[in-house]
Amino acid sequence: MTLPATKPTRKAKWIEAIPEHWIEAPFFAHTIERKRKNTGMKSDNLLSLSYGNIVRKSMDTSDGLLPESYETYQIVEPDELVFRLTDLQNDKRSLRSAISREKGIITSAYLAVSSVGILPEYMAYLMRSYDLQKVFYAMGGGMRQSLKYDDMRHLPLVFPPLEEQADIVEHLSRETGRIDGLIERKTRFIALLKEKRAAVIDHAVTKGIDRNAAMKPSGVEWVGDIPAHWDTPRIATLFREAFRKPDPDLPVLSVSIHNGVSDGELSDEERDRKVALSEDRTKYQGVEPGDLVYKMMRAWQGAFGAVAVSGLVSPAYVVARPIAEFRTKFLEHLLHTKSATEEIRRYSRGIADFRMRLYWEYFRDIRVCLPPLSEQYEILGHIDRETARIEGLIEKTERSIALLKEKRAALITAAVTGKIDVRAAA
Repeated sequence: MTLPATKPTRKAKWIEAIPEHWIEAPFFAHTIERKRKNTGMKSDNLLSLSYGNIVRKSMDTSDGLLPESYETYQIVEPDELVFRLTDLQNDKRSLRSAISREKGIITSAYLAVSSVGILPEYMAYLMRSYDLQKVFYAMGGGMRQSLKYDDMRHLPLVFPPLEEQADIVEHLSRETGRIDGLIERKTRFIALLKEKRAAVIDHAVTKGIDRNAAMKPSGVEWVGDIPAHWDTPRIATLFREAFRKPDPDLPVLSVSIHNGVSDGELSDEERDRKVALSEDRTKYQGVEPGDLVYKMMRAWQGAFGAVAVSGLVSPAYVVARPIAEFRTKFLEHLLHTKSATEEIRRYSRGIADFRMRLYWEYFRDIRVCLPPLSEQYEILGHIDRETARIEGLIEKTERSIALLKEKRAALITAAVTGKIDVRAAA
């Protein structure tokens, strides 16, 4: 079947042309804004817009800011479209539209509409196409932090007759479902690879890589049995807490959970939004290669890192300087193991997870396992080789997922703009 003749779009310049029998009309002509307050708690089914889907959320969660009352939220019904058109300048990556599959409540900061004369599922796909093409960011002169219904009124919609809309919805549901299935399987594969990487490191730093090595009880509950020739020293015998006068010209380093110490200077935006470091660099701490640093408030989540380059760290970090001969990187791997993070949590002090801190006076008493120096080098080499292989597979799979997502996005856009005739694919 050949594609039908096309005509140029009047307003939707990013689409350029649509089939002659398709319609181009403004947003307000085919949508109704919905503003139903949850006064009297008519519903307690809390919903959230997450990764382009409307999902359920617990009212008991401590994630994010909680409202004084959920009566200020708005009620949404099945098949209504929800838009998060806030913070447009600062966040250009999020998916900002989704269709609701059930009745519930969602923040009134979002725009909720129902479609008129257009199938809700088709409208959802069309808005996803606009979303992926970043159409919303060009509205209002591109300088506005948020958009309201009045700002959306003249957004041009393109669509075919209802029967063809249904064909497009059926085609996209089938094809995107197939792609989503592939993405899900590849995502599970990545999770398994990450588990395998963690297991490789865990075994290497607690049991060694010599399968024939004689074992002994370590006497350290979280470590278990270790090779008979390994030691179990206290942190205090390996490090001392240190403060080195900072050199303000050195890069600012940071610890990311489970990823060690970054070796690049943070941008102003990252520093302001993520690390919240003081502008007075004289308050920072100087660090040198071989130091071990950890963030007191995130140590129980694995925020430890071996320093590879000279730099500065926040005063919120503890700096441990080696006083014995060993590889700090070995200890970093050990402290990232699941059993170690559980032990570190036990030594941390605080009344809630977000207030838990690991102070040096407690950290110094933790016992670890340590092989002879030559064996540390062998183990680190083994870890580098094995994790490099696994990370190569992870990167390859992530690229495959990215390509599938691109294919999914291109398919949706082509179908809802008339670039392909899905009736030919039926």
